[in-house]
Amino acid sequence: MDLDTSSFKLYSQNEILGEDFKEIGTQGLRKRVTQLGTSWKTPFPGDEVEVHYSGCIQGGSSFDSSWDRHTPFRFKIGQCEVIKGWDEGISTMKKGEKAVFMIPPHLGYGEMGSPPTIPPNATLIFDVELLSWTSIRDLTNDGGILKKILKDGEGWATPKVADEVLVKFEARFEDQTLISKSQEGVEFYVCDGYLFPAIAKAVTTMRKGEKAELSVKFTYGIKQVGKDAFGSAFGAQSNQNMIIDLELISWKSVINVAEDKRVIKKILREGEGFDHPNEGSVVKGTPTGWQLIIHYRRGNKRNYRFTSSSRALPVSDYAKPCSCCAVKYTCECEDGIVIESKGSDYDPYEFICFEDHIPEGLFRAIVTMRKGEKSLITICSEYSSNIVVSRSSAQTNGTLIYDVELLSFTKEKPHWKIETAEKLEACEKKKDEGNRLFRCGKFWCSSMKYEKAVKCVEFDHSFTDEEKTRANALRISCHLNNAACKLKLGDYVEASKCCTKVLELDPSNVKALYRRSQSYLETRDLEKAEIDIKKALSINPNNREVKLEYNKLRNKKKEYAKYEAEIFGTVFSRQGN
Repeated sequence: MDLDTSSFKLYSQNEILGEDFKEIGTQGLRKRVTQLGTSWKTPFPGDEVEVHYSGCIQGGSSFDSSWDRHTPFRFKIGQCEVIKGWDEGISTMKKGEKAVFMIPPHLGYGEMGSPPTIPPNATLIFDVELLSWTSIRDLTNDGGILKKILKDGEGWATPKVADEVLVKFEARFEDQTLISKSQEGVEFYVCDGYLFPAIAKAVTTMRKGEKAELSVKFTYGIKQVGKDAFGSAFGAQSNQNMIIDLELISWKSVINVAEDKRVIKKILREGEGFDHPNEGSVVKGTPTGWQLIIHYRRGNKRNYRFTSSSRALPVSDYAKPCSCCAVKYTCECEDGIVIESKGSDYDPYEFICFEDHIPEGLFRAIVTMRKGEKSLITICSEYSSNIVVSRSSAQTNGTLIYDVELLSFTKEKPHWKIETAEKLEACEKKKDEGNRLFRCGKFWCSSMKYEKAVKCVEFDHSFTDEEKTRANALRISCHLNNAACKLKLGDYVEASKCCTKVLELDPSNVKALYRRSQSYLETRDLEKAEIDIKKALSINPNNREVKLEYNKLRNKKKEYAKYEAEIFGTVFSRQGN
């Protein structure tokens, strides 16, 4: 920092020791706040701060003052631009705060001092006012991409890697040669990137409306900034660092509804509140129609449409535990040929969400939506297998895109609010519906039914002994059936958990041992699989399915032993050579 002896201020030893200084850290730095700040935030390493200050030697005169120069002093915290005592002390200050720092020699100019103004081993006293700071972040931890926030964004959320963002940018070399500029907003998926790797990297740290300046090293733009990307005009300059002005206008959240990434939801407009429809939600009617509107699209064309009904369906709290909707829609192929059309404004098509009338993928996405939310839902063919084709020539094995708006819903009565006398009936009904869905091949929906059924009898303290026995049998049945669903879905860990719950209630249950053995076999936990299958055989030695599973286990063990022998044989042969 510049030294200026035009201002003098005396600090005696007694004055310093008499003040209420507090120690910061463990190296002897001390601080006394003389004016509180206006915020709770403090600067981070890398941030560029703006301060006014005056400094003096303990027991001596002032040697420097930015106030006298009427010019604030700027520096970056943690970048060795100032003495260590400043880096540590000012990083504890809030905007608008004034403080006095007592800096020991080893955090100041040390044994050498700064002749002729500061003698060796001098303790320094600084009056400092933190005026403001600009946040600068090292996004790559190697100085490759430095982000300076020019304008704070709204809220706290930031885009994720899968999201689609809308940005404005201007990229130029350090000599101000323009590389590229967006005339209007540019939209792209973060995971795909756009033009420069630095843009995709930085945008995931930004909030809506935030503006930032990126200082980008050549190595983080080399793939795009070279000759091939911008032509020979930039060939001689392409090894320069870049400056990118970036603004995050907005983004659309993209959510993987199914774990296999075959049902994707892109939120076009956020909904209200935090509630989502559950599997027993009832869609309510309004004077203008139903409060669930679903628009279908296929490919890049709007081909499907669900719309509103003018009447509500009478659904009780637990007697019909399925979402009921009234719709109209038109289904077209990618070539624009209409393959199906049902319902109208006056005679809507009614369906139950867990039934075979709409694709499973669509329902799985709807139950993640909030009131007022508008989303684009992309569903692969295996999640839309229940689309009925009315023309033999139509092809329905492509990707379907649904434009969905959820206007309102009424959630199902919680299971803990159901009367005791009704809980067993509700559990039995949900289990039967799960069985029917399983037979139809709708394993995810079936699994949801079994889980809901178990919750109906989760707490049985108010049951009679006879009701407890019946509830116990229902729990066992639902957990076993749910394990079968999980096996079909390839969720072997959850399948084994369902079987374990059964065995806690009935340790000798052959079906639970058999299905858990299947799960262990798929996760290659052969020892546990063998324990379960042998126990099942000891209980029921004539069970054909258990015998077949045991043979399958023995074959797996042989294959694994052969594989191990080949691996170890290769290792030993290499050691011999």
